[in-house]
Amino acid sequence: MMRHMLLLMALTLGALQGIAYAVSAPNGSPSSGAPALEQAHPGADPAGSADIGNMSIQALVAGTGGVVYAGSFGMGIFRSGDRGDTWTSVNEGLTDPFVLCLTTAKDGAIYAGTFRGGVFRSRDAGKSWQAVNKGLKRLEIKALMMDAKGLYAGTGDGVYLLNAAQDQWKVVTTGLDEILVHALARTNDGTLYAGTSGKGIHSYKERSGGWTRLRQGLRDHEGLVENFIRVLAVDKEQGVYAGTFDGGVFRSGDGGKTWVPISRALPNDSIRGLISNDRGVYVATGRGIFKSVDKGRQWMPLNKGLSNLSIQVLIEGEKGGFYAGTSSGVFRSDDDGLTWTAVSQGLEGESVAPFRFN
Repeated sequence: MMRHMLLLMALTLGALQGIAYAVSAPNGSPSSGAPALEQAHPGADPAGSADIGNMSIQALVAGTGGVVYAGSFGMGIFRSGDRGDTWTSVNEGLTDPFVLCLTTAKDGAIYAGTFRGGVFRSRDAGKSWQAVNKGLKRLEIKALMMDAKGLYAGTGDGVYLLNAAQDQWKVVTTGLDEILVHALARTNDGTLYAGTSGKGIHSYKERSGGWTRLRQGLRDHEGLVENFIRVLAVDKEQGVYAGTFDGGVFRSGDGGKTWVPISRALPNDSIRGLISNDRGVYVATGRGIFKSVDKGRQWMPLNKGLSNLSIQVLIEGEKGGFYAGTSSGVFRSDDDGLTWTAVSQGLEGESVAPFRFN
């Protein structure tokens, strides 16, 4: 119960920051159907301790040929052409430097989701960015996911799909109006999953009646339902993993009908990243990175070389490598996470204060 009280306090502090979000909302007010604490971005972690003065990396995406993009909270986007060894700021046209998510398309375009400016796209390797917001009701973008159907966005008003022909966003389906979506995933059977802030996990299949909330078994060791979902992932067996703000990791092997907690052995329940591949399941937490090869029964720490254990984002790179974004830059592993090297040369600039009170 105590950690839920702490989370509520942190998000309440974030709600005060969220006053600034009301200015950026298209209609001048935050989402009316949800509490302000669900709309706010409390910082880099649930404790609200974003290192705004440092290079807090919230988003990473890897391309081909050693290209990597990093999105920071306050200094915009950086590009590396040498696997992170050196970085260059690439912010022309980017009007919001608070970047929360990044993804790439098959045609080479890069998309960035921001805290208050919506979605931006670059077709020239980050040299310039253009806003792609037509059709969006809210401009807080917490998740971007590209699949065979196109580009999905998790926003402060549910889930949207970009119509490529019209360059316009359309809401996927009803049921998540005014709800902040933190994470997206899709299984091979076409089921779309959305992890939300305050409303748990929802699923949707085409030609169904809208979003369905999935909560059976999604309870922590205190018996409380986990409503704040930060990350989602799918394994090769089409099992779905859900990482929560402070309740650990859950797995469902039946399409979300039931969930099982799998992170009792983890030393930290704040989950910031989730990757499932042929070698195991990897989670990034507030106290480092861990790997399991038995669906969570045991976890092995992968923190050698990490000088900052407050991980904000974890992605796979080329040839089995990983990149981790922290509140003090980027780290790279070339040996499946066994060792890490700091790769932050060029990740610098003047941070912009996200909130201003007169």
